Amino acid sequence: MKKVLKVLFSRIVTMAVLLIIQIAILIYLILKLRSSYLFLYSLFGILSLTVVFFITSQRSNPSHKLAWVIPIMVFPVFGALLYIILRTNGTGRKFRKTINDIYKRMLPLMQQEKSIMEELESKDRCAANQARYILNSSGFPIYKNTETRYFPSGEEFFVSFIEELKKAKKFIFIETFIIREGLMWNTVLSILEKKARQGLDIRVMYDDAGCMATLPNKYYEKLRAKGIKCYAFNPFAPLLDIRLNHRDHRKIIVIDGHTAFTGGINLADEYINAYERFGYWKDAAILVKGAAVWSMTLMFLHLWEYISNTQEDYLKFRPEESELEDLTAEGYVQPFGDNPLDNEPVGEFTYINMIGRAKKYVYIYTPYLVLDNELTTVLILAAKSGVDVRIVTPHIPDKWYVFIVTQSYYEILIEAGVKIYEYDPGFLHSKAFVCDDEMGIVGSINLDYRSLYFHFECGVWLYKTESVRKIKDDFDATFEHCRQITLDDCRNINLPKRIIRGFFRLFAPLM
Repeated sequence: MKKVLKVLFSRIVTMAVLLIIQIAILIYLILKLRSSYLFLYSLFGILSLTVVFFITSQRSNPSHKLAWVIPIMVFPVFGALLYIILRTNGTGRKFRKTINDIYKRMLPLMQQEKSIMEELESKDRCAANQARYILNSSGFPIYKNTETRYFPSGEEFFVSFIEELKKAKKFIFIETFIIREGLMWNTVLSILEKKARQGLDIRVMYDDAGCMATLPNKYYEKLRAKGIKCYAFNPFAPLLDIRLNHRDHRKIIVIDGHTAFTGGINLADEYINAYERFGYWKDAAILVKGAAVWSMTLMFLHLWEYISNTQEDYLKFRPEESELEDLTAEGYVQPFGDNPLDNEPVGEFTYINMIGRAKKYVYIYTPYLVLDNELTTVLILAAKSGVDVRIVTPHIPDKWYVFIVTQSYYEILIEAGVKIYEYDPGFLHSKAFVCDDEMGIVGSINLDYRSLYFHFECGVWLYKTESVRKIKDDFDATFEHCRQITLDDCRNINLPKRIIRGFFRLFAPLM
């Protein structure tokens, strides 16, 4: 009974109920308008048609447009009003302007070292074009003098993460989507408390919606009492607000400006298999040491400035040259961020670039496979051109409805020659690409609409680093624990399940 009451009075249930009440009131007013004021209702019908014309004229993804147009046409007044409320919300416009103004102030500090780009171009024009796209679209340069280390599991990442935290002498920045109290977070928190007492600048930023079911409300106050600066990004309020769509899905850890981590791993026990949720949880992360960490420091400070309403002296977080002198790493490293408010899906286009430029193979880890037309087309084209395209998804999902949509893409891809594998031991949460033993990406970016279009995300693009070979080794080992999906598997689906897939697929851009 206590567990039931705890769920009923939890923050997530309270927020959901309040949102439902708002929608119910809106529906009631519309029905009242229809029964009593037919002329006004007809005018709203014309308004709905105008909204549809407006949506179709926008530069957004066609699938996302369709996901809005259908409910507006089926429920004309309600759908149109809901869209208008979200679209014209003043806080949403202010949010966009503030985020972009901070980015513009940072941009001069991310100058590309010309000799590095020229050197890369002399070695591989194709790779240089990929790096130049990331630079021109996101502002983040490519670096040498940077070591990287790939972690094929949360357990391996956690050991290194704790070791590096203990070495911190100046500051620790942690940005994550989810924190859940338990072995992992409690171990990290004990180190952060100790470092804060020693006078280090400790900052933690978590996504409020991501932690709604895992942390108590205003958890940041508890950390502040321990001397840790902390904010919840984009606090979730039970109001119809477009900002709620934009979450901080990034995982960034920066230590003293010369060491950083990113990948798919949040700070919760399931990510290191100290707690089992969906079988064995396979994830991935990457350690970055050296000059390229500067980009990750600025990524963190970008959202920190917004949520804390402060202006930082960025240069005081830049490491001394002496702290980077002993690094002798091969290859090139380019961390990058993806901002959903700049009208450029950098993560998706970087993925498309890599798939389209592959000569021999491209292997992909993704927990969710919810593709738009552009990604579907480039995957099919690569496979039909003779490239060995392999995608690994979970066998045990964490979200059943997204898994239904994921499986709906299998047939068309397999028909074209793409090989689909499901990770048999459990849930695969890794987000990683590897291509031709030369290029790789590790980050927080899933192959779904929310990640590609609506969330703040990040990744690290790699060229001819030792970590690229380690990513390939991880894929080779993982295939041994996967079940390859066949066309027969896709076609032996009953009619009700096909109808359910079609329904969820229609609204995939809003998931």
